[in-house]
Amino acid sequence: MDTSVARPVSTSSVLPMTIIGILFFIFGFVTWLNGSLIPFLKIVCDLNEFQALFVTGAFYIAYVVMALPMSFVLNRVGYKNGMVVGLLIMAIGAVMFIPAAQTSHYALFLIALFVLGTGLTILQTASNPYIVCIGPRESAAMRISIMGLVNKGAGFIVPIVFTAWVLTGMDQFAEEALAVLTEAERSIQLAELSNRLVTPYIYMTVALLLLAAFIKFSPLPELNLNGSEDTGAASSSWTTIFSYPQLVLGVVALFVYVGVEVIAGDTIGLYGQGLGVAHFGALTSYTMAFMVLGYLVGVFCIPKYLSQERALQGSAVVGLLFTLGVMFGSNDSSLIANLLFGWSGIPVVPDTVMFLALLGFANALVWPAVWPLALQGLGKLTSTGSALLIMGIAGGAILPMVYGYLAHSSGNSQFAYWMMLPCYAFILFYAFKGHALRRWR
Repeated sequence: MDTSVARPVSTSSVLPMTIIGILFFIFGFVTWLNGSLIPFLKIVCDLNEFQALFVTGAFYIAYVVMALPMSFVLNRVGYKNGMVVGLLIMAIGAVMFIPAAQTSHYALFLIALFVLGTGLTILQTASNPYIVCIGPRESAAMRISIMGLVNKGAGFIVPIVFTAWVLTGMDQFAEEALAVLTEAERSIQLAELSNRLVTPYIYMTVALLLLAAFIKFSPLPELNLNGSEDTGAASSSWTTIFSYPQLVLGVVALFVYVGVEVIAGDTIGLYGQGLGVAHFGALTSYTMAFMVLGYLVGVFCIPKYLSQERALQGSAVVGLLFTLGVMFGSNDSSLIANLLFGWSGIPVVPDTVMFLALLGFANALVWPAVWPLALQGLGKLTSTGSALLIMGIAGGAILPMVYGYLAHSSGNSQFAYWMMLPCYAFILFYAFKGHALRRWR
């Protein structure tokens, strides 16, 4: 029997699920906006491919720097108040985008992204264990899959909105168009483009402040982790957490997973731009759409037809196959896109871009499966274990930059995706063996 949590509500988890679902929508909206920001800032700040991927670096490195401090904040103020603090920090980060846009200073953009990432760190540290602990462990992946649907639904919407609102009329900002302008004319053009960010981020700031007030005064119940699934988890020293292999290896699994997820979602725009795809700013929506399909599988199949372990194993295998498709597929054929949705009027893309988008399907169930497997048996150390898992999100800072370096230095952005193969191989190891380990040998 799971005694790690005194159930927040006695009869229903619908209310907390709804409130946390709103937060997951915010996660998706802010996180997957980066995929459209990267090619946008590449133009505005005159960056190469490697420099542009510092967007992901600044955003995701916040999870490493701030995860453990945020877990201490949660232990002090509680999960609900921690969510409010996270939203207020995010509002500060959104405000910082306004002077960044007005000056077109890349460093200011990066600082604002770090602050946004810091706010998301405490939100993620609070909300993910909340979803795991609010019901039976064996269905935790299903509940996280529901949250993933909301998260990636936002990720599907935001590139479309960003493209319609900010990336309209981009022909005048193409490299060829800017090359014929004088330096003064070029500066005026780029300043006009950069200032398009001001209004969206004003709206984002207001929305985050309103949401913070809503969470503060909502009837969201507090988690109670005073019980323990495992007497060994009741140690007063937080360093005891490192004696749990399923958690430590889970952190590594999330590190490589978030890395490949961000590569698939955030580099697809740059990659499509390099291939001459006209609607490159909206390509992140393709990846998010396939992630939504993957989460639907989780919602309807876990645990009734598919265990969390099997879902993770299948995700790793499919990820390996789709990565090979990105590396060795054709840039001249659009056969896959034509077969899948060419009849619908959605713009088709080359096969290699489609394989990159299909990685969204492969990635969808990794996060929902790893969390309950990694947190199993932690009891009182659940919040600390959650913080370590959140630190695994640093893969989203480091691995895309590794890809950017490989792509820029080799001049072959397509083959540079080989770096995802060892990542999926480790996820496969964790799915078969790593999650079941209970002691270091």
